[in-house]
Amino acid sequence: MKSIVDCVKTVERPVKVLQFGEGNFLRAFVDWIIDNLNEKGDFNGNVMMVQPLANGMGQMINDQKGLYTTCLRGIQNGKPVEEFRQITSVAGCINPYSDYESFIAQAENPDLRFVISNTTEAGIAYHEGDRLEDKPQTSFPGKLCAFLYRRYKAFSGDEKKGLIMIPCELIDKNGDNLRKIVLQYAQEWKLEEGFISWVETACDFCNSLVDRIVPGYPRAEADAICEKLGYKDNLIDTAEIFHLWVIECHRKTYDDELPTAKAGLNVVWTDDMTFYRTRKVRILNGTHTMMSLASYLSGINTVEDSVKSEVIGKYMRDGLFNEIIPSMDGDVEELKKYAADVLERFENPYIEHLLLSISLNSVSKFKTRDLPSILGYVKKTGKVPQHLALSLAALIAFYQGTEFEGDALVGSRKGEKYLIKDNREYLEVFASLYSESYKCNGCKAKALTKAILTKEDWWSMDLTSIDGFSDAVETYLKTIFEEGVEAAVRSLN
Repeated sequence: MKSIVDCVKTVERPVKVLQFGEGNFLRAFVDWIIDNLNEKGDFNGNVMMVQPLANGMGQMINDQKGLYTTCLRGIQNGKPVEEFRQITSVAGCINPYSDYESFIAQAENPDLRFVISNTTEAGIAYHEGDRLEDKPQTSFPGKLCAFLYRRYKAFSGDEKKGLIMIPCELIDKNGDNLRKIVLQYAQEWKLEEGFISWVETACDFCNSLVDRIVPGYPRAEADAICEKLGYKDNLIDTAEIFHLWVIECHRKTYDDELPTAKAGLNVVWTDDMTFYRTRKVRILNGTHTMMSLASYLSGINTVEDSVKSEVIGKYMRDGLFNEIIPSMDGDVEELKKYAADVLERFENPYIEHLLLSISLNSVSKFKTRDLPSILGYVKKTGKVPQHLALSLAALIAFYQGTEFEGDALVGSRKGEKYLIKDNREYLEVFASLYSESYKCNGCKAKALTKAILTKEDWWSMDLTSIDGFSDAVETYLKTIFEEGVEAAVRSLN
């Protein structure tokens, strides 16, 4: 079978977007949006990807000349819908770890206008020791600061060559946080005041929120889809049809430069995205994180099967409607309607959303997505949210491992190996704790619960200070160790 490279023409356009991240989500969301803008909105611009980690998909992307196919599937008006799109908006992918000069040279591109990123929740973070001379810097904000400085120098501080940053990482005020760390590096590196002023006045850092479920490469169906397409595509990217991008701008909206309305896209430009973010992070992402690790340990592999499971499905719905929503402010009926729509999206029969893919970086995800619901519930009711307490116990149990495979900790589910992927520091803590000898499951559960919940640098607080919460987590963890996750979930009822 011919390759997509033989069947689909690349389209040469100016590179207007630099994108930190080359994974499934950005390719099925941002790059899909840019592709629509090129077709329907006269954007006339391509994306240059930058691989945020040394190991990534850059070579595969370049082997296909940036070409790939998105496959959007779902149910609309009771009928199945399947949409294929050949994406021609990607110019290529640069690995700054092996070709730093090609990366930094992009700063001198006069057509460049936007910087978009998705480096996971852990990506927008300060890394002590990053230097301007590093090739590259360890952190994403460090790389961005060096990139902006090269652009400032190349164009002699021209205000018109400032860039618009739209990070997609799922942390609160992602743009504000990115700006803060970039400026922190500028101060540490003793860069001139003119550059700092240029970053503050010529550049803009927008906060944004993204919403689309993207399972990615359909391994089990790839051959059949390629037969339907008529060419081989090693980068097929599956996603649901629904999409929403909320972009909060401080100075002005950029819908004149990104003509999303003209292209009929569900993009909201606003000066306050608080409502959209809270609703999405707490309900959609929070439910994902609440149930995914418990569901996986129970023997389930996908979100769809989790929703359909008698035990896990009930656990998910009860946790969502009885704990997460009551923890939130806002119109309860509107929140319930959004939650019902989310569960319908979770049950999309065309989306094989693997729980293991959701498990990536679960510690930082739990802090961002579920801890606010725990605190809100306790504040409003004076009680411990039991489903959310169980979800933290499941997280601790999921991270059970002592051996590493590359950068991943190796876990085991009923004799089956799985890889636990997170910040190395977190993984080493779990590996150390699970290497200890415990006299009984109760002793192990007690020690692990105390050690993890008191990690103030992880949670920005001591979780044992929440009255009754530590006891609940410990009890569920002990049950998981002795009888399994299903027994722990059934004990809720």
